[in-house]
Amino acid sequence: MHDEIKLSREVSAVQIPSGDSMTLPAGTAVFITQRLGGTYTVATSQGLARISSQDADALGVDPEEEKKKQADAVRLKDAPLEEQVWAQLKGVYDPEIPVDIVNLGLVYDCVIQQVDDKKVVQVKMTLTAPGCGMGPVIAADAQAKIMTIDEIDEANVELVWDPAWNQDMITEEGKMKLGMI
Repeated sequence: MHDEIKLSREVSAVQIPSGDSMTLPAGTAVFITQRLGGTYTVATSQGLARISSQDADALGVDPEEEKKKQADAVRLKDAPLEEQVWAQLKGVYDPEIPVDIVNLGLVYDCVIQQVDDKKVVQVKMTLTAPGCGMGPVIAADAQAKIMTIDEIDEANVELVWDPAWNQDMITEEGKMKLGMI
């Protein structure tokens, strides 16, 4: 996972932790430091960046391998809607931490409502640090993942800061992944 890769083409990326957009030219040397939730965190000479799954081919990642990861979503199609939403949220990662946002304790509330003739998901989540520039990117990832569920018509993800996040909010599973227990 830590072999140097030269990008085969130019890609759009998001600088970590600022959240600023950037372009990585073809031939840029990168190291994949994390590949979770369909995105790739790469180390470059300019620091860390996040590359989306649509540009995985520039990293030499096999699209068939990525399709296999989507099989879980298909398996959950017949599960209760709430279970599907939570499963999608578990596929969203902070690009600097190898634990999903649910097990990090960042999702404070998730409600599915019937509004007129629409199914709407309302999510309240936070970040590990209020100044993190990746907040809008992570929230957009969560919204996009939820919107892959056929029965959902709308998803709203709101960043909140109360209560302030702390490490006690990490689930036991998250703590195990982080080597805290």
